[in-house]
Amino acid sequence: MKAETLARLQDERAAQRPVVLLTRLTDGAEHLWPLDAVSDALAEAARAALGSEKAGTVTIDGEPWFIHPHNPPLRIIVVGAVHIAQAMAPMAAPLGFQMIVVDPRRAFATEERLPGVTLNTDWPDDAMAVLKPDARTAVVTLTHDPKLDDPALDAALKSDAFYIGALGSRRTHAKRVARLTELGHGAGAMARIHAPVGLDIEAVTAPEIALSVMAEIVAARRGAALGDPRPLPAPAEGRISIGIPA
Repeated sequence: MKAETLARLQDERAAQRPVVLLTRLTDGAEHLWPLDAVSDALAEAARAALGSEKAGTVTIDGEPWFIHPHNPPLRIIVVGAVHIAQAMAPMAAPLGFQMIVVDPRRAFATEERLPGVTLNTDWPDDAMAVLKPDARTAVVTLTHDPKLDDPALDAALKSDAFYIGALGSRRTHAKRVARLTELGHGAGAMARIHAPVGLDIEAVTAPEIALSVMAEIVAARRGAALGDPRPLPAPAEGRISIGIPA
């Protein structure tokens, strides 16, 4: 790889932007997509490689190209260093996710309670401004405290996060929807929120809920129907109804 190409690639990876290295095998010509202008066919091959996360050789217009995708890391940003977060932590890494737990309550956010997890003890609005959720990020709020959950959800809804989940009952989420509406989020944004968080497996314990959340995140990432947010019914007259079990 040429020094100039390597430097550009390192810059993109440091900025956590997805990029694909395209190398023509006949003469070593190199391009970085989407930074460089390339043919439509080559751009489509690069896009597909990012989606599959697999490198390989393709022939385009009679020329062999080596396609090498460089995706940002998969992340799960969890707001709330609670028991469910503790149960999610050992599942994240084997599934390919970096897990970051945000909680300004330092008595909860400790290495003893969450070994091997990146901890952020800033307030969620400050933390999310630094973490910048992207299309390879899932955001899950678990505290039930609007002072902590709402700023994270507000930031997540303004981002390209591929999954947004929030713990809470029918009443909790109805109030949450009202507050987020006041912040300027419309019905389309609300429909992105998985609430109650996790697949419906009748989970009760913290490990069961953690399992349901991780399964739903994987489903959403892979494009499975199970990863779609549950549809919200039309509100009943005079009250907010979102079809979530109490």
